[in-house]
Amino acid sequence: MHFAIRYLTEYLYGGAVTDNLNALRVRPATTSSQRCDEFHTRIDPEARVSRHLDYFGTEVLEFGIPSEHERLTIDVRARVVTSEPPPPPAGDWESLSSDAYLAAAGEFVLPWHDQPQLADLEDLEAPLRASDPLAAVQALCELIPERFEYRRGVTYVGSSVADLLQAGAGVCQDFVHLSLLLLRRLGIAARYVSGYLWAAPADGGADSVEVDTHAWLEALLPGDAERPEPVWVGVDPTNRQLSDGTHVKIGHGRFYADVPPVKGLYLGGAPSTLTAAVTMSRLDPQAGARA
Repeated sequence: MHFAIRYLTEYLYGGAVTDNLNALRVRPATTSSQRCDEFHTRIDPEARVSRHLDYFGTEVLEFGIPSEHERLTIDVRARVVTSEPPPPPAGDWESLSSDAYLAAAGEFVLPWHDQPQLADLEDLEAPLRASDPLAAVQALCELIPERFEYRRGVTYVGSSVADLLQAGAGVCQDFVHLSLLLLRRLGIAARYVSGYLWAAPADGGADSVEVDTHAWLEALLPGDAERPEPVWVGVDPTNRQLSDGTHVKIGHGRFYADVPPVKGLYLGGAPSTLTAAVTMSRLDPQAGARA
């Protein structure tokens, strides 16, 4: 699938601000099933942008605006090609304790930081004790949307897993955070993924849609006889599925705070108002193909 993506963010300040420093994680990643062909960023007021990879391998764009201004516009455009990932491996539970698995898992298998404060997780964890880790991940895709309602406005960007459990509703970020906790309790390494999801109408009548940034996770599944090495597999509990060619990944981390799209600060007492919009357009494959 070939996509053109535009991510437009605008901050309006209630007065003049200065020393506006920002870090962006908005460039689509290049992976075994995804390629970023073009990427452009325009900042207004104009600013020099530097690039580096963070600890988890996500590209970070940083810029600063020292002069006074009352508006900041960040206009990001990209062209991405995705493909369907291969079928996930069905390794056994015993493989989770192998040296190869633990080396690949790293910090993504460590216990969740607020796990000791959460109770009554056994009821959610029980259905995930399946025949193998792949079956557990597939069960998770059904469990989360069955137990929790997708509803905006119930939680906010800083909400915890405890907030989701209490409210019984939330959004994709909340669903992923709970999923990470549950999988890690089972010994399955899991990491938070930030990106975009092509969400065209079911009748296929639109080739350009307004979407939000989306969150899913990647679980490290142990290899099997055909593929002995552990494999990171995309899992989207919000939509009851493993990730596919409709998912465009930006980056990953331990949880949301590792991969926010925009993070920054400025000097001045003026309040700010944020507007953000993401447009995904499906392109003609022939027109988007490159030799």
